[in-house]
Amino acid sequence: MSADTTPHTSHAVDDSSFERTMKARHLIMLSLGGVIGTGLFFNTGFVIGEVGALGTVLAYLVGATLVYFVMLSLGELCVAMPHTGSFHLYTSKYISPRVGFTVAWLYWLTCTVCVGTSLLGAGLSMQYWFPDTPVWLWCLVFCVLVLGMNVFTSRLFAEGEFVFSLIKVVTIQVFIILGGLAVFGVLPLADGSPAPYFKNLTEAGPFPNGILPMVTTMVAVFFAFSGTELIGVAAGETENPQRVIPMAIRTTVVRLVVFFIGTIVILAALLPPEEATILKSPFVTIFERLGIPYAASIFNFVILTAVVSAANANLFASGRMLWSLSKDGMLPKALAKQSKNGLPVTALVVSMLGGWATLVTSVVAADTVFVFLTALCGFSVVVVWMSISLAHINFRKRWLEEGRSLDELPYRAPWFPFVPVAAIVLCCIACVGLAFDPEQRLALIVGLPFFIGCLLVYPKLAARRPQHGEPQEVAP
Repeated sequence: MSADTTPHTSHAVDDSSFERTMKARHLIMLSLGGVIGTGLFFNTGFVIGEVGALGTVLAYLVGATLVYFVMLSLGELCVAMPHTGSFHLYTSKYISPRVGFTVAWLYWLTCTVCVGTSLLGAGLSMQYWFPDTPVWLWCLVFCVLVLGMNVFTSRLFAEGEFVFSLIKVVTIQVFIILGGLAVFGVLPLADGSPAPYFKNLTEAGPFPNGILPMVTTMVAVFFAFSGTELIGVAAGETENPQRVIPMAIRTTVVRLVVFFIGTIVILAALLPPEEATILKSPFVTIFERLGIPYAASIFNFVILTAVVSAANANLFASGRMLWSLSKDGMLPKALAKQSKNGLPVTALVVSMLGGWATLVTSVVAADTVFVFLTALCGFSVVVVWMSISLAHINFRKRWLEEGRSLDELPYRAPWFPFVPVAAIVLCCIACVGLAFDPEQRLALIVGLPFFIGCLLVYPKLAARRPQHGEPQEVAP
C-alpha cells in the first residue's frame, strides 16, 4: 500500500497522563483475559459443527500461527514506540494517516462489539441457572458491573483482570486434565459410553464437509484469538516496556498455543459435531457428560467469569482507542477527558454502547445475531492484524533507509520478512472466506462499507485538526 498523499502526517499522542503501573504479569493476564472468553467458550461449538473435529484442530493451529506472527511484528513496533492505543499511530506513520484513522475505528468497533458479545455470553451463562429470566436483564447487570470496574485506578483494573484471568487459566488446565482422562477412559462418562479416544477426530476425516467450511470459519477462529493485541494497546501504561513487552509476548503466545490447542483437542474428541451449538457452551456439555457432581455448574461459573473478564478487557481497549483518536484531534475533545486518576471515563462510557446494543440482539435473535457479531469482530480484527504486519514491513524498511543497523533495534522480530507477509496472506484468505458463508457474509457486507466510509471521511476531519508530531522511536 502506498503512502497517503494527504499533507497531515501521523500524529503523536501524549499518553504521559496515564499511570505506568502495569507489570509483566498484568500485561500477560490482560492479553489472556481478552482472548480467553466468548470465542473459546462459545464459538468453538459453531466451528466444530461446521468443520468437524479434526478440521477444527487444524483451523486453530492456523489461528495460533497467525497470532504468533502478528505478535512478533507488534512486539518490534511496541518496544520501539510504546504508546497507549498504539495501532493507529503505527499505521498512520508507516502506511498512511488515512489508513491509521480507519484502523483505529475498526479496532474500536471490534472491541466494543466484543464487549457486547461477551455480555451476551454472560447472559446465556446465567440462563443455565435461571432459564426463565430474559438474557437482556443479565446483559444490563453485567454492563453496569464492567463499566464500574473500568472507572477506578488502572492498577485496580489490572489486579482485577489478573485475578479473573488466573481463574480462567487454572480452570482450562483442570479441563484439559479431566477431559484427557475421559478421552482415554480413566474417567468414565456418565452415560456409560466407552472411552472415545480420538474417534471423533479420525472417523470422519479432516474435512467431512469439504475444504470450504475450513476457509469460511477462519474468521471465527481468528476472532477467538483476538485480544492478544491488547499488549500493544496497554504499552503506554506499562513499566519498562523494552523489557516487559517482549517477555509478555513470548509468554502469552506459548500459553495460548498450549491452552487453545490442548482445549480444542479435548473438545473435539469428546463433543460429536451434531451436538455442537452456539447457544450452549461445549464446555458445559462435556462436563455434563462427565457426570461430575456440580462440575457443570462450577464450570459455567468459570465461563461467566471468563466472558465478563473479556468484556472488561475489551472495554479497556475500546476506551483507550477513542481517547487516542480524540487526543489526535479526530474526535470531540470531550472524549479525551480523564479522571483525576488519569482514566478516560467519557470514552469508556461511549464505548459501552456496544454492550447496550447487545441488549437488542439478545431479544431479537441471540443465535443468528451472535454469529454475525462475532464475524464482524473477526473481520475488523483481521484488518487490524494486516495493518500491523504491513506497518512492520514499512517500519523495518524505513529504519534501514535512515542508515540504522538492525542491531540497534531494542527488540527485533525474527524471520523477517516472512512473518509479516505470511500474516497478511492468511488474513486475506480469511476475509475471502466470509463471502462464501451466508451466515457470516453480512459481516463482510457491513465491514467493507464501514472501512471505505472511514477512508472517505478522513480528509474532512483531518483538515480541522491541529498539527502534531509523529510518534517517536525510543532510544535503543
